[in-house]
Amino acid sequence: MQEVYEFLKKCNTYYIATEEGDQPRVRPFGTINILEDKLYIQTGRVKNVAKQIALNPKAEICAFNGKEWVRVAATLVEDDRLEAQQSMLDAYPDLQGMYKAGDGNTQVYYLKDAEAVFSSFTAASRTVKF
Repeated sequence: MQEVYEFLKKCNTYYIATEEGDQPRVRPFGTINILEDKLYIQTGRVKNVAKQIALNPKAEICAFNGKEWVRVAATLVEDDRLEAQQSMLDAYPDLQGMYKAGDGNTQVYYLKDAEAVFSSFTAASRTVKF
């Protein structure tokens, strides 16, 4: 999990795929945090991505650092605790102008049953699970 966190953090932007009906939806994300040995992402409850996750919590994340990429398949589990929300906002102070812990919009998820596959054009793929 730590390796996935560090990879995504260094990339700054990763892409998350969800599903809307039978149509895949992909968008850029930039939040990644570790709390209590779980990997977290954040969004706003009013956004379409949150509505899609509510209907189908399975998602995939993909990021590329110029040499290697990672694909992470996981189930996203909402954590509505204020401490989880605040931990994310503390890690990303720029978000505090738009989000506040307990504001009814800040939504954080941890990745459950995650499988990350690291790949490149020059080496064999390797998988980590957490």
